[in-house]
Amino acid sequence: MSKVEVSDIIGEFHFSIPIQIRFSDIDGYQHVNNGVYFNYFEHSRAAFLMDSCGWNIMEVGTVVAHVGIDYFRPIHLSDQIRAYVKCVKIGNTSFDLVQYLIGMTSDNQEVVFSKCKCTLVSVDMKTMKPVPIPSFYRSKLES
Repeated sequence: MSKVEVSDIIGEFHFSIPIQIRFSDIDGYQHVNNGVYFNYFEHSRAAFLMDSCGWNIMEVGTVVAHVGIDYFRPIHLSDQIRAYVKCVKIGNTSFDLVQYLIGMTSDNQEVVFSKCKCTLVSVDMKTMKPVPIPSFYRSKLES
């Protein structure tokens, strides 16, 4: 896995959100449990869809088709992190998001903690069947 630099990432993303690390996120190894990263990425995806795209999930939902996470370094309770989200591919009914957890460690180093690639599928909320991504949301994802 190649090294990922903060400066290579931040300028490419127009959406980010702070992530609060909770005491309950910390495991016996004194860092955020790997499963909790899924929660951080899920929260930032939802915020991205609502805030950047105006996505109304009560009309057209999204379901996760695939999630892959790369862990670069552990997150500790005293670290300050932000999630960065952007759309990198749009199909007919699906789209791919790339997400990063980036922040400051307790010794003031700005680092990349983790990367996530997620494929979401646009679905009809009544039938839960895939539907084409509505043009309004498509244009927001493309910008």
